[in-house]
Amino acid sequence: MNNIHPLAGLHHVTALASDPQQNVDFYAGFLGLRLVKRTVNFDDPSTYHLYYGDELGSPGSILTFFPWPHARRGLPGVGQASAVGLAVPERALGFWVDRLRAAGVASEDEPRERFGSEAVVVFRDPDGLPLELVATRESGAFGTPWRGAGLAEEHAIRGLHGVTLSVAELAPTREVLVEDLGARELAAEPGDRHRFQLGGSHLDVVADPKGRAGRISAGSIHHVAFRIVDEAQEIVWQHRLAERGRFVTPVQDRQYFRSIYFREPGGVLFEIATDPPGFGFDESPEDLGTELRLPPWLEANRARIVASLPPLVGPKPAGAVE
Repeated sequence: MNNIHPLAGLHHVTALASDPQQNVDFYAGFLGLRLVKRTVNFDDPSTYHLYYGDELGSPGSILTFFPWPHARRGLPGVGQASAVGLAVPERALGFWVDRLRAAGVASEDEPRERFGSEAVVVFRDPDGLPLELVATRESGAFGTPWRGAGLAEEHAIRGLHGVTLSVAELAPTREVLVEDLGARELAAEPGDRHRFQLGGSHLDVVADPKGRAGRISAGSIHHVAFRIVDEAQEIVWQHRLAERGRFVTPVQDRQYFRSIYFREPGGVLFEIATDPPGFGFDESPEDLGTELRLPPWLEANRARIVASLPPLVGPKPAGAVE
């Protein structure tokens, strides 16, 4: 890939939810992530777009949600990203097992082993979204954990470890990951789970030729975004993907990053997002996520937009969820 910068790994993962207050209470309250931005879906300003991450909202730490109140549950299946892995320190897994159990969160009783050495705690959020806490020694590869949630730093979530993609066939998705995006295939294990590494992130692909097609709604992942250094490189990537026969969108202004999108052959929507300008673009580090922020082209409609959104308050103190 001459004259092209490699993708640095995951930038963010975006999912769908139902109740926005429940979403804030779970991710910012119970899981202890920082609500780094509260804004709206630029394509549908009648719903929030909530961003969670580390202390500064570093690329690679971000989970985002479009919460539509009363949305029906999604249907798990092939053609979608099916789980989000969150990195935690190795010694924190016991803490999280106990915390999940005490809160009555749907979870497995014990960590499972993956790829011979990796310990993973599997659980679900209130909308049924599959989440995984993955023990890692690579704490230096992640940003600064959020200290404002009341969790001890040694237990705090560090960032995105990776995602799982569920597809009907491995080969077309493997081609995109390896040949188009520059990922490296690392290993495979029973159950047809194949692991790829892209920058600092892991991508697991589970192929099921007999799997039913999924339906994306509340509790489903909408898209997976990868990091690129700046908009100039994004244009290079846009041209590269088009030359490879991928149908790529024009560059979209998402205020805190610039994005292009394409759908890989297995059905998963991919995004390439720039690191700059970042979430400090319109708020100071101290004030991240405290006020509703709108892009300039929506400011004239602020009163109408605010009236259409349900009230949203800060998260409950870190502890059990109802």
